Amino acid sequence: MTVPVVTASGATPACSVEYSVTSQWDSGFQGSVQITNNAAAVSSWSLAFDFAGGQELTQGWNAKWSQSGTTVTASNESYNGSLASGASVSAGFIASWSGSNAVPTSFKLNGTACNTDTAPTPEPTDPPSDPGDGTPPALRVSGNKLVDAGGTTRRLLGVNRSGGEFMCVQGRGIFDGPVDDASVQAIADWKANTVRIPLNEECWLGLSNINPAYAGANYVNAVKDLVSKVKAHGMTPVVELHWTYGQYTGNSAGCSDVHASCQKPMPDMQYTPSFWASVANTFKSDPTVVFDLFNEPYPDRATATTTQAWQCWRDGGNCPGIGYEVAGMQDLVDSVRATGATNLILAGGIAYSNDLSQWLTYKPGDPAGNLAAAWHVYNFNTCANDSCWNSTLAPVAAQVPLVAGEIGENTCSHGFIDQVMKWFDDRGLSYLGWTWNTWDCSSGPSLISSYDGTPTAFGTGLRDHLRALNG
Repeated sequence: MTVPVVTASGATPACSVEYSVTSQWDSGFQGSVQITNNAAAVSSWSLAFDFAGGQELTQGWNAKWSQSGTTVTASNESYNGSLASGASVSAGFIASWSGSNAVPTSFKLNGTACNTDTAPTPEPTDPPSDPGDGTPPALRVSGNKLVDAGGTTRRLLGVNRSGGEFMCVQGRGIFDGPVDDASVQAIADWKANTVRIPLNEECWLGLSNINPAYAGANYVNAVKDLVSKVKAHGMTPVVELHWTYGQYTGNSAGCSDVHASCQKPMPDMQYTPSFWASVANTFKSDPTVVFDLFNEPYPDRATATTTQAWQCWRDGGNCPGIGYEVAGMQDLVDSVRATGATNLILAGGIAYSNDLSQWLTYKPGDPAGNLAAAWHVYNFNTCANDSCWNSTLAPVAAQVPLVAGEIGENTCSHGFIDQVMKWFDDRGLSYLGWTWNTWDCSSGPSLISSYDGTPTAFGTGLRDHLRALNG
C-alpha cells in the first residue's frame, strides 16, 4: 500500500491517491486508484494523471475512464459522485504497456494537486477485493466453499441476463433489451451480487453465417463492456457458453440447424475449444470473471446408457447418438487452462444440468484446482424436490462448491424457487434466477416486466429474498 506524503509543515494534503498495479503480464496490467478527499465535500469528482511509459488504457470500472495522449482521466459514475471530507473511492482499469510500466508521478483531483507517494504495491497472488469499493472479489475454490482473496466465504446470488446467446444468430442485435449503466444498476438494486451472461460461440468467433455487425470484435467488445458494467456495480460476471455449432436431430433436439441457433446436447470439438481459448485469453488478466463451460448438457438424451452419457460429458469424442465430434468438459477445462487463466470454472452436469448424480465420479481434472459444480432446476425438471436434492446434490456440495446457475418456474409465481432458495440457504450455497428479461412470465420464467427492475410476480420472490439476505 502507498502512503500519502504530508507537506513540509505537516499539513494533510487536499487529496491523496494510492496507485497500485494489482497484476501484470507480458503486454498489459491491471491497476487501481484509491482517492481520498481530505478537503471539503464534493458532489462530483474527476481524477487526472499522466502515463509515463507509453501505456494505453483499454478498459476500466467504477469510473468513466478516458485517455487523451498520455493523460488519463477517471470521472465519477452517477452512483459514486459524492465524496465527503475524509471519504475514499476506488476505481480500477486495465491498460497495455511495453518497454517499461512506469508509475504516474502526479495526480490532480478536480484540478487540485494530490500529494502522494506513488510507488506501486507488490503484485498480490489475487487482486484485492472489497465488496464496498465497487470491485467484485476474485473467487477461488477452498474445499467446498468459494472464498475471496482474504479467505472469506462468498456466495454467488443474482440473476441471468439472457440475450447474448440468441439475438446475434437471429440477426437482431447483440443483447435483448438495454445493457446500459442504468439497467445494470437496476440489477444491483435488487441486491444481486452476480450476473450470468449467456454467449453464442459463432457470434464470439465471428463465423461467416453471422451478420458482421453482431459478430467478432463487435460482439466481443459488447460482452467486455457489459462485464465491465457488471463489475462497476460490485457484481461478479459469469460468462457462459449457451448455444453452439453442430448438427443434432436426435431425441429432444432443439433445432435441426448445424449453426449455433439452439441448445445442443454437447459442445463441439470444431469450435468450442477455440471459443474458450479466446474467452480465457480475453479475461485471464481479470480473475473476478467466472467461466461457465456449457449451459445445459444433455448427452443422456442421445446415448443408450447413463454411463455412456457421463463418459461423453467428460471425455467427448464420438459419442453415441451425436453426429458431430464432441468436446468434453475435460477438453474445455484444458483449453481454458492452456492460456494461463486461473479463473473459477463452473461445469454443469447432464440432463440439462439437472443431474449431478455422477458428477464427482467424472469430475474433470483441473490443474488450477478452481473448478465448481453447476446445476439447474425448474419446477418441471426431474430432480425438483428435497428428496432428490438430499440424495444427489448434498454429496456434491459436501466436496466442491455448488452453484445453481439457473433457478425458475413457469407458474408466474415463486413458491417453487422459494423452496429451492431455502434448501440452498440452509447449506450456504449459490443460486441465480432465470431471467432478467421482460418476457411473459406465464410462458417462461421472466423476473422483470421493465428494465428499471420492476419485478413480475415470479421475480418478486427472488428480489425480496435477495434484499432480505444482502440488504
